[in-house]
Amino acid sequence: MNENLSVGQMIEQAREEKGLSKRELSRLAKISDTELARIESGEREIPNPKTLRKISKHIGINYNDLMYAAGLGFQVTKLNPFLRDYYEQLKGDEIDLALVNTTASVENWTNLVKSFEEKLKNDKLTEYEREIIEQTIEDTKYQIETGNEIITLLVGAKKKWRFENNGKQ
Repeated sequence: MNENLSVGQMIEQAREEKGLSKRELSRLAKISDTELARIESGEREIPNPKTLRKISKHIGINYNDLMYAAGLGFQVTKLNPFLRDYYEQLKGDEIDLALVNTTASVENWTNLVKSFEEKLKNDKLTEYEREIIEQTIEDTKYQIETGNEIITLLVGAKKKWRFENNGKQ
């Protein structure tokens, strides 16, 4: 997926890759054909987040990535130089503290996902409860992905800092 695409272009491209017509996707996502057409054409530059969540379930794009493309969130990847610069500029104990905190957060989020996946096995959940749990799992998996990217940046920053300081600390 090309990160330079607008949210509408991303949705259109993913929809076509899935072999879905606009009408099919709008029915699956339970949105109007007109709303989908406006989003894809760029007429609706910043779609409603609830609409993006509904669409994301059917086109194989993470909801948070659509939010980022719409200018409603941030992305932590090699493509986000501001966050990359922040973590790469940390020094010594700052790196260690950030690494410990981020690693603990990823472990916590991983346990949370496992717990919620177990909850989904419960036949007594309402459709609404299932939807909330599934959305939470999706969002948390994105946080795990983000956390792992930050850990990678921090490990690199730590190696660089140690090299620049002749192995001190």
